[in-house]
Amino acid sequence: MFAQQKVTLPKGRHKIIILDEADSMTDGAQQALRRTMEIYSKTTRFALACNASDKIIEPIQSRCAVLRYTKLTDSQILARLLKIVEKEGVPYTDDGLEAIIFTAQGDMRQALNNLQSTYSGFGFVNSENVFKVCDEPHPLLVKEMIQHCINANIDEAYKILAHLWRLGYSPEDVIGNIFRVCKTFQMPEYLKLEFIKEIGYTHMKIVEGVNSLLQMAGLLARLCQKTATPAAS
Repeated sequence: MFAQQKVTLPKGRHKIIILDEADSMTDGAQQALRRTMEIYSKTTRFALACNASDKIIEPIQSRCAVLRYTKLTDSQILARLLKIVEKEGVPYTDDGLEAIIFTAQGDMRQALNNLQSTYSGFGFVNSENVFKVCDEPHPLLVKEMIQHCINANIDEAYKILAHLWRLGYSPEDVIGNIFRVCKTFQMPEYLKLEFIKEIGYTHMKIVEGVNSLLQMAGLLARLCQKTATPAAS
């Protein structure tokens, strides 16, 4: 083991062990790691990279300095993608890179994986190919559905939802994309807040297992109610 190896280092210098995706380790493995960290604490420093820090057991967290990093901005991801596609000679369109940024959700590693998968599968990076590879509901369809809700047109909104359902997308995929599209959709701010609140309530129900088409249709109906003009009495 690297931690056991004797290395002559200047005073104040330590060996460094980096564990990526540490939150994927089982509790038993983390307990064993905790013991290793204690034994070699004088000569070795451990860096644990993870997406969910709450999945790291408390004894390890108490021995670490927790550093939290925000997601990368869209402009940061775009700048890196442009450098890569130009250096590697990857044919692309602007909407293709925008689709990669949309699916990556601030994760540079996910963006690179999606870029490589799209190029390997189709040889050309455009939005259609990206969403085929990532297998996510197309945001243009979701935008159209939200626009129908703003117009209080439940019938047209439901047609799009039923189409996505027939394509085999899970409720989690659909509700996730509805939320992400709604955040940047051009609409009055007060209405956007109401929409996001309803989407959040529905997302919670879906996570709890109530994930039928009827549940999703109910969301569209509630969104349409937010903008519908009250009938004259």
